[in-house]
Order: sequence, then structure tokens, then C-alpha cells
Amino acid sequence: MGAYAELDSLVALQFKAGGFTLRHNQPVHSLLFGRRASHVRGRGLDFEELRGYVAGDDVRSIDWHVTARMQKPYVRVYSEERERPTMLVVDQRINMFFGSQVSMKSVVATETAALAAWRALHQGDRVGALIFNDSATEEVPMRRSRATVLRVLDRILFQNHQLRADSSAQSQPQRLNDVLISVARICHHDALILIASDFDGANQATRDLLLHLSRSNDVICCLTYDPLAVNLPPSEQLVVSNGELQVELQLGREEVRRNILDASDKRIHSILSWQHELSIPVLPLSTAEDVPEQFRRLLGHIASKDKRE
Repeated sequence: MGAYAELDSLVALQFKAGGFTLRHNQPVHSLLFGRRASHVRGRGLDFEELRGYVAGDDVRSIDWHVTARMQKPYVRVYSEERERPTMLVVDQRINMFFGSQVSMKSVVATETAALAAWRALHQGDRVGALIFNDSATEEVPMRRSRATVLRVLDRILFQNHQLRADSSAQSQPQRLNDVLISVARICHHDALILIASDFDGANQATRDLLLHLSRSNDVICCLTYDPLAVNLPPSEQLVVSNGELQVELQLGREEVRRNILDASDKRIHSILSWQHELSIPVLPLSTAEDVPEQFRRLLGHIASKDKRE
């Protein structure tokens, strides 16, 4: 897609929104299961397991055949399928308007949101979004309809096409936490919250907000990044700009290269560490690769890992 996303391409992603699931009925040890007990104990739809009877269990769930064979009471445990609203949080700040190879980070976030929206709709879930840039946030209320998905895509594209290299927008790192506070006001429980961002501005408050959200919702962080963040070019000099000022980086100097890579590595790894520290899936999505393929590969890797466990 390059510098900007286009509606036709985002609509076409509905045919690539397969090979992965965003549903919360994952195995208990799955990274997509989240911190909360999404499986409802009781007389639900899908059989989950047999276990020993404990005080307070519904006597109607006792499996009398197994009880007779084992000479002690056993109950059948079911998981109940529930509708789960999906909230997409899409970052279109000026810091996202960067990419050294195939796409901008802003386009990767847009494609990620489109894939998730189509997948949620295919699964029969409601879909909504909070799309934000450095000065504004737009909400699309959660509804179960194709029209809502198209509305989400339209509003993301509106902000996406406002980004440009000579933009007068000032980077606002604190906007990330402001939007997460808004998400908490909307998604009280049992929602899937998918955040597509480079997480510029993430700090301890961000971790606290994500932890709060994950206690009653399922949260997936899609970390958009560019390969330059982990592998600097071999050129002797590189000129970078924030839209107002320019600085020349002497990449030929080992000390300069090391300092840049150390700072970038520290930031990325601090975000990736949420997966273990907060039990929140963090999916790193590169600007240099096809987004649907990355999505299926990353979620497939998680599923394979769950089976081994």
C-alpha cells in the first residue's frame, strides 16, 4: 500500500481475514485467553472437561456414569459461547507516518484494524473503534453490521490521509494514555480490545491502564515497527527530521550507532515484555512484510505454543 491506505484494498482484506481467530474461548494457557476467566462455569454450550465435585457445584452437572465408575462424584464443566464486542484502537499520530520499505507504520495499523474488523464481523461480534491522532479522537460505536465496519474503515482513512511529511502536527506522546482512559470508560467487561500502534509515549501509566483493562477484557497489542528500529543502514550519514528541525546522524561512528540501537532496543523490548509481565499478547508487525501473513503467522505461533503446553 505504501504511504497511504486505500478503501478498495481494505475492503478486499475481508477475504484474507481467515486462518486465525480473535475469539476468547482459547485454552486456559493460551496467550489469547487473557487474565480473566472467560470460560463460564455452568450449563453452557460446549463440553470442556470432567472434574471432581466441589461444594457449591450444581448437582445437575454431575455425570452419574463417571461417578458410579470412579466411586466419587464428578461433574461435567461446559464453556458458554457469548457475544464479545470488539473495540479497535487505531493510532494515526504523526509518529506513525514512517516507513523505510513497504509501508508506513500508519498503514500497517490501518490494515491490522481492517483485518480484525472483518474477522470479528465474520464471527458475529459487534465492532467499534477509537481512532486517534495528535489532536483528535473519533469514536465509532460498536455494532454488528457491515455498514459499521465500512464506517470504521472510512474514519481511519480520513485520519490516515491527513498525515504528511510537512504536517504542522506536533507529536503528542501522552495521547496514547488519554485514549486508553477513554477505552476504559467504554469497555467495562467482556470485550476484545485490539490496539494497533507503535506505542510511542508508553510509560508506567500505560502499563497500569493496560493491566486495568485486561482484568475484565481481552487485550491484544499490535506493535507496529520499522526494520530501521532494529537494523540501521550502513550509510555514513543519515538526516532525520521531526518536520521542523533536522539533525545529521553520524552512523559511521560506532558509539552513535550503539546509542541509537540501544535506545530503540530498550523501548521495543519494554513493550514486548508486557506479554509476560501483564499476560497480554503483543504482536510485533513489521512495515516490511505483508500484514495478513504476519497476522496468521503470529497467531498461529501462539496456537502451536498452546498445544505444546
